[in-house]
Amino acid sequence: MSSKPQPPVNSDTIKTEAQSPSVSEKAVPPSVQSKKPQQPQQTPQQVDDVWQRIRMQLSFADSTHPDVTKRVDWYLSHPNYMDEISRRAEPYLYHIVTEVEARNLPIELALMPLIESDFDASAYSHKHASGLWQLTPSLAQYFGVKITPWYDGRQDVFDSTAAALDFIEYLYKRFDGNWYHTIAAYNVGEGRVRNAIAANKKAGKSTDFFALKLPKQTRKYVPKLLAAVHLLKHEKMDFPAIDNSPAISPLPIKGAVILADKSQWQDVQDLNHGVIRFPAIIDAPHLVVPKAKQQHWQQAIAKQQSSDYSQWQHYTIAKGDSLSVIAERYALSVKQLKTFNNLSSDRIRIGDKLILPVLADEQIEHKVSSGESLWKIARQYQVSIAKLKQWNNLSSNILQVGDTLTVFLSRS
Repeated sequence: MSSKPQPPVNSDTIKTEAQSPSVSEKAVPPSVQSKKPQQPQQTPQQVDDVWQRIRMQLSFADSTHPDVTKRVDWYLSHPNYMDEISRRAEPYLYHIVTEVEARNLPIELALMPLIESDFDASAYSHKHASGLWQLTPSLAQYFGVKITPWYDGRQDVFDSTAAALDFIEYLYKRFDGNWYHTIAAYNVGEGRVRNAIAANKKAGKSTDFFALKLPKQTRKYVPKLLAAVHLLKHEKMDFPAIDNSPAISPLPIKGAVILADKSQWQDVQDLNHGVIRFPAIIDAPHLVVPKAKQQHWQQAIAKQQSSDYSQWQHYTIAKGDSLSVIAERYALSVKQLKTFNNLSSDRIRIGDKLILPVLADEQIEHKVSSGESLWKIARQYQVSIAKLKQWNNLSSNILQVGDTLTVFLSRS
């Protein structure tokens, strides 16, 4: 989006009144005040803690709506909740906050992944939304996020944050600067909120968010965000500190990279949920690595960029074959085949060999038997439940006898 939204002025979104001086400040004569040493005030970007950086910029007005206070009480009754949230958010929050600030958006939006996914980058919903920002496939692809059998950018913090904020900026313009309507529409869809507003207008009712007839999930969604904002603003709950500095870095990748060392991959796999099939990094625009180990990973990727193809399937071209036929047969794209084989054209000859970006011992089709669960199957193959769900597009842990699960294994 080329033009950045400016802070709205409607009364139900941003508190614009300046803070009044405290009683103690008023009681001190000017002559005494002037003798106090002036301490340089830190900017939000200079403080040590990202949560404090957010707190210093919060601008939404406090809400006393019962739905908000009820959620505040829920948070307070779960004192360890923010410990887990901070642990999950630690790699991502600095980047998200920086992106929100760069677009001149309310800093409260940086808390939306808390409401959407509890800062779980691998989260899936029953509606097939995924990642920190819970983007659906259609919405993600509309805003330029790549989704292929090898890579799902919805589970990448850099790709998903850019798309989510693009979408929010679009909604902000559509709802004339009302942030509550915008945030509700992010959750339930633009049309549903517009219809609710139109119905209230027709009935002569208020179009304030809390007056709209919306699905239960959405009616709770905005209060959840406002409750988290309230707790952070007024320091009602401990938010364990997160360093106010970059924790991760995206290293650009061209073509395909194979990380043959499994221990190497374990070092970064929790930052790269978008990479679907270890050890192949295909279709990913970058690998996310710890900032402190950026140089190490730059060197590692440079070595791997040459790619040892010994562990991949080899295919001999037969009569009637074409790149498109072979690609379809192995659930690949023609582009992937050409990348792996350094082909500059689509022309192939009978008898030539192609390297397929499919591990020779990779794919297993597991038929679910009575008494099996995702936990048991994951343990059997020594993979994570999250990966099983990602590979098979599962939104719940429930399996049916006779279901077939695809499992991807790599050589140790």
